[in-house]
Amino acid sequence: MRLTDLKFISDKREKDFSKLNIHSVEELVRLYPRDYLDLTKAQKISSLYHNSIALVQCEVLSVESRYYSRRPHVKAVCRQGDNYFEAIWFNQPYVASKLQRADYLFYGRVQNKYGMGVTMVNPTFELADSNKNLKGIIPVYPLSGGLTQKVVRDAIRQGLQKIVLSSVIPAGLRAKYSLMPLPEAYSKVHKPETQDDITEGASRVALEEYFLLISAFKIIKGDGKTVRLNSYTVTERETAGFMRRFPFEFTAGQRAAVRDIYDDVHSPVKMNRLLQGDVGSGKTAVALTGIYMAVKSGYQAAMIAPTEVLARQNFALLQKYFPDFEVCLLTGSTTAAEKKAVKAALKSGAASIVCGTHAVIQKDVGFDRLAFVVCDEQHRFGVAQRASLSEKGEGCDVLIMSATPIPRTLSLIFYGDLDISTIKDKPAARQEISTSIIPASKYDDMLLYIARQAKEGRQSYFVCPKIEGDDEGTVMSVTELYEELKLKMRGVRLALLHGKMKDAQKNQIMADFKAKKYDCLVSTTVIEVGVDVPDATVMVIYNAEMFGLSQLHQLRGRVGRGSQKSYCFLLLGSDTPQARERLSVIKNNSDGFKIAEYDLEMRGSGDFMGTRQSGRVLTEIKNLKFPASVIFTAKAIADEAFSGAYDVTLLKKLAMEKYDSLKDVVLN
Repeated sequence: MRLTDLKFISDKREKDFSKLNIHSVEELVRLYPRDYLDLTKAQKISSLYHNSIALVQCEVLSVESRYYSRRPHVKAVCRQGDNYFEAIWFNQPYVASKLQRADYLFYGRVQNKYGMGVTMVNPTFELADSNKNLKGIIPVYPLSGGLTQKVVRDAIRQGLQKIVLSSVIPAGLRAKYSLMPLPEAYSKVHKPETQDDITEGASRVALEEYFLLISAFKIIKGDGKTVRLNSYTVTERETAGFMRRFPFEFTAGQRAAVRDIYDDVHSPVKMNRLLQGDVGSGKTAVALTGIYMAVKSGYQAAMIAPTEVLARQNFALLQKYFPDFEVCLLTGSTTAAEKKAVKAALKSGAASIVCGTHAVIQKDVGFDRLAFVVCDEQHRFGVAQRASLSEKGEGCDVLIMSATPIPRTLSLIFYGDLDISTIKDKPAARQEISTSIIPASKYDDMLLYIARQAKEGRQSYFVCPKIEGDDEGTVMSVTELYEELKLKMRGVRLALLHGKMKDAQKNQIMADFKAKKYDCLVSTTVIEVGVDVPDATVMVIYNAEMFGLSQLHQLRGRVGRGSQKSYCFLLLGSDTPQARERLSVIKNNSDGFKIAEYDLEMRGSGDFMGTRQSGRVLTEIKNLKFPASVIFTAKAIADEAFSGAYDVTLLKKLAMEKYDSLKDVVLN
C-alpha cells in the first residue's frame, strides 16, 4: 500500500519518508520509536542534578548560531517559569532553522555545574502545542525533511488500522510458546500505556524478525557437516613440541582452542570451525599450530588474508616457525614468473604451505594434497570464497578466524553451521590501552602530545569515519583532516590512506608506515584489519559516536602491540547523552566480548554486524530494546520449525523474499 493512500500524506511527504527508506505503509509501521517521552514526568529545570536525563517543558526566547574551533554550535536561551537556562547543540547547525520563539518539550542531558548555570546539551525537541492533546507515554520517531512527530504518529496510527500484520511463525509454535498476537505487539510498541508495554511489544516484534532471519540462514547455509576423508597422524606430543617453539607460553584459551582443532582433525567429521578472540589474544599462534598438524601428517595447508600487508606478515611468521617445510607466498603483486613457480610447487607437492590473498583462490591454482585451510579475518571472505579454496583439496578442514568478538546470541545465528572456539584471555605481557574522551578544549593539547611522541619515535593513527564529509558539514572527511593536520603538525611525517586508493598504493603506504617512514597515518577504517605496528602507541578516532562499539574496540587494538604504554583518544562529533553513554562503555572496558554484548543491547544486531557484512539486516529493529533471551527463543523456535514437524513451505518463500540478498553476503 502506498503512503499517499493515507490521509494527509502528500507526494512531498512521501518523498520525506523515502529519505528514511520508507516507501510503503508496510515499511511505515516498522519505523520504530527511537525514544519515548513520559508526559507524566515533565520536570522542573531548577531541581535537576548534574548529568541527569530529563524531559522539560519550556519557552524558547532566542536562538543563535556560532562556530567554535571551526565547528558549528547552536545556542537557545530558554525559560521555564522564573528559571532561565541554555540549550546547546554541537555540530547540528540545522537546529537553528527548526527553532522559533515558542513553547517546546526538550529531552536530554542536563549540565548543572556549580556557578556556571544550567545547560541542556543536544536535547531532542518538539513543539509543546503539538502535544496538548497527548497524554501518557509518547513515541519519538526519526525524522527527515519536513516531517514532524505529529505527522509520523498520525501516519503510523492510520497504517496500523489499514494493513494486516501476520506472523510467519507456524501457528502450532505460536501456541506452544504463548506468543502475543503480532498486531497487539505493534500496538504496544507504537501506542504504549505503560513501560512494560514497550518491552513486551518490542520483544515480540524482535522475536518475529529474528525468527525470519534465522530461517533464511538455515535455508541458505544448511548444517555444513561432511564426513572426514583425510587421516591425520600428528600426535599430541608432537603438537605440544611445536607449541614450545613460540617465545611465550600459550594461555588457557589458546590451549583449549588447540585441543578443539586437534580433536576435530582426529574426528570422523571434517572440521568447520570459527576461532574468535579479542584483539591480541593469540589466534594466529593457534592457527599456525593447526597448520602444523596438517603438514606434519603429510598434507598441505593454505592461509589466506584479505590484504597483501597482512598476508606478508603471516608469511614471515610461517617462514619463522616452519623452517623444515617449504612455504610460499601468492598475492596480486607476485610476478608472473614467481606465480608460475609457486603454482608448480603447490601442484607437485614440493611446497607444503601457501600464504596469500584472494590470489590463492584463483582457478588455476592447484594442490597435491591440500587438507587444511585458514581464513584470517573471516568477515572479508564469504562462504563461497572459502569453499572455492577448500574444494581445491578433498575434504579440507577449514579454520576461520575473527578478531571481532561476537556475542553468543549472534554467533548462534550467523555461524550456526560452524563449531566455535573462543579465546577470552590475553597473553600476560599484553598492556591495557588507556582510553579517553577528548573535549574540544583539549584538542590542540592532544596534537602537541602526539607531535612529541613522534619525535621520540612513536607512531599514531588518526581515523575518520568517512572518505568524504557529509552535506551538513558536521563530519570532516579523511582528506580534509589530512590537510588540517599538515598545517597543525608541521615537522610530523603524515600519510593518507583510504578505501578508494588502489590496492598496490594502500599496501605500500601500510608497509612504509610499519617501516617507520611515517610518524602518523590519517586513515579511514581500512586499518581495522590486524597489521602489527609495534611502535604505534596512539589511536585517535574522530566522530567516535558514528562507530559501533566493537569496531571502536577493533580500532583501539591497532595500538598497544609493543612494549610502550598506549593510548586511544575518542573525539565526539555529536555530544549526545546516548553517545556519551556508549563511549563510556569503551572507556571503561577492555574485554571485547563484554563490549560486543553492550553493542548488541545498545544498537541492535543489525548495526552490530555493519553494512560491510549484512547490508540492512535487522537495522529495522535497531531502536527496539529487548532482552538477549529473545534471540535464544527465536533460535529455539526456528530449530523446531525446521525439524520436519511443520510445513515451512510458505515460511521459506517469505524468508527468502525478505533476505534474498543474504545469498550475496553468505555465499560470495
